[in-house]
Amino acid sequence: MDVTAATYLGKGWDFPPTFLERKGEVKLISDVEDIEKSLQTIITTRKGERVMRPLFGCDLTDKIFENLNATQINIMKNRVEEAIILFEPRIDVIKIALDTQNILEGKFLIKVEYIIRATNTRRNIVFPYYLTEATDI
Repeated sequence: MDVTAATYLGKGWDFPPTFLERKGEVKLISDVEDIEKSLQTIITTRKGERVMRPLFGCDLTDKIFENLNATQINIMKNRVEEAIILFEPRIDVIKIALDTQNILEGKFLIKVEYIIRATNTRRNIVFPYYLTEATDI
């Protein structure tokens, strides 16, 4: 039996769950896409939001009205790193950076640089984090 990196990286439901009507199945994702969706889910889920897993997630919402100084930025980076370490065992975090140059427009970027343990592949991903809700106003 040939064991590939995909075997180690896993396969799971897409999030939010998507159903394929024609096949009568749930859409599955695998490999790097599964890891990236997992990271996005971890970063965008508030602690306590999942009833059965109240500690899951990375809550940055209490920092929305704080002055964004070096201390607050480090606290947010530490929260992101801690959540990834706890909830995504397939990777090792190398670096987390926050790009706050668009903060006055209500968003900042969370940049995560990581290594996939099973393949020793270095990757990075950037998530926009919005401080305001979407509106049509």
